[in-house]
Amino acid sequence: MHEHTEITILRSSCMNCKKACLVINPRDGQNTAKLTAILPVFAAAGWETSIVLKEYPGHTMELGTQAAQQDYDLVISFGGDGTLNQVVNGVMHDKKHKCIVGTIPGGTVNQWAEEVNVPSDPVKAALTLVSSDVRKVDIAQVEITSLEFLPTTQDGQQQAPSNDFHNPSNSKRKVKSSPDARHNFLLMAGLGIDAAVMEHVNKSLKHRIGVAAVGLTTIEKLPEQHVFPIEIWETGEGDDSEKRWKGKALQVIIGNTRRYAGAIEMTSDAFIDDGMLDVCVVTAGEPLSTLQQVTSILLRRKSDNQASEYFRGAHLSMRVPASIALQVDGSTVELKDYLSKSDRKALQHAENAEHVMVTYQFDALPKALKVAIPSTYDDTLFEKTKHTESQEENQQTPEQAESDSDTSQKPSTTSTNKQQPSSEQLDSLVKDGRKVTVIAVSPRAIKDQTYIVAGTTIKQSTGEVRPVAIRIKEDTTLLKRTGECVDVAKVRELQENTEIIVEGKKNKRGVINATRLVI
Repeated sequence: MHEHTEITILRSSCMNCKKACLVINPRDGQNTAKLTAILPVFAAAGWETSIVLKEYPGHTMELGTQAAQQDYDLVISFGGDGTLNQVVNGVMHDKKHKCIVGTIPGGTVNQWAEEVNVPSDPVKAALTLVSSDVRKVDIAQVEITSLEFLPTTQDGQQQAPSNDFHNPSNSKRKVKSSPDARHNFLLMAGLGIDAAVMEHVNKSLKHRIGVAAVGLTTIEKLPEQHVFPIEIWETGEGDDSEKRWKGKALQVIIGNTRRYAGAIEMTSDAFIDDGMLDVCVVTAGEPLSTLQQVTSILLRRKSDNQASEYFRGAHLSMRVPASIALQVDGSTVELKDYLSKSDRKALQHAENAEHVMVTYQFDALPKALKVAIPSTYDDTLFEKTKHTESQEENQQTPEQAESDSDTSQKPSTTSTNKQQPSSEQLDSLVKDGRKVTVIAVSPRAIKDQTYIVAGTTIKQSTGEVRPVAIRIKEDTTLLKRTGECVDVAKVRELQENTEIIVEGKKNKRGVINATRLVI
């Protein structure tokens, strides 16, 4: 079993962010409708937030690149894993890629959010985000390095490829991948049935019934699938390489993280900061048992390890027929998108895609991206149990480091320096103060004993329910209903649907700067 290693390092936090860009996949307007509740939380954290919407396929990646080039501190994906993947690719497309990537789950599948314990409710996710830690994680990269056009026999059948993957006598066409393709993935990639299924999922049906649409497509398309030949090599510098596996498979999973299809841990030993990729090959055994194995995986049931091969490496080369589909982070990608114009033409002229062998190169890019991870996360995916990197790596000054240190170490404000109100003052506050129903509280102080409470309040003149975010600072007087002053940190104990009384001005962004609060 892997042993976690404790290291002493500085904490970097999203609380230091000033400018954020929220990239939204509208999903028929569902996500945009939730903005009125999310934006007050960001405003209470002191963020200047810009909002951009996906308008056409591939637009999300462009928006991610633009945000990175415009020096936003944080780029937030509001959608599913596909939206997050495009944001990640956009940020990575900028050579500096200095900004942090965060997520608010708003898609059919939100595997990354589930894996790092981001709440599924957008408002709670926003509260978690403003107090998240910044971590450096590995990114996996995929390229196409060659196309090999296999000769056919006189009867039109495919001639068996050479057993030597790197035999120079094999006729190969070296290719240079298009820079505009989605070359990076955060979670996992798949070759085989999963990509073939995802390619045919009806998107409108997926929006209506969720992951059940994947199950329906699986039942429809699974009988059409068949085994395919694959060779897997671990590559090094130059021509140095070692064959890791050769055979026939129905599915190959390349994992940067652990979960697959939402619930199954197909690459259960993966860490996201170890500079390695973990591979699971679902092998071709008896037809019935193999079919059951793949069906279980795609329908989110437990995998049979006896029908799988596992290995890992930092740089892996995989050779498969061009007819085999590829998906990254749950979304199918087109082979042609990775190719230059001339390479596309050469592929189109091939009579049968099964007669063309494609070589994919998968590489782990160690700690290439900064992501927002909830401060409450248990570090399961991390090789080391503490946050971010050394002082030299995150390039913080001693003053910044002290500002970022855990606010729980600072002396708290207690009733000893707060004036307890008279019974008349308390009655007046309870009667006339703004009543707020709590949705959630930031998991920790975002800075200097400052907490954010998200909630709703009712406009008396119209009865309209409006979202608000309450900023509670160390000089806020926190009172019990009995009038007793309590520590500001007690606000963390507030439960959902609790009604609290707030005194303080509300600005046009829906933020209430609380002077007094009754819990």
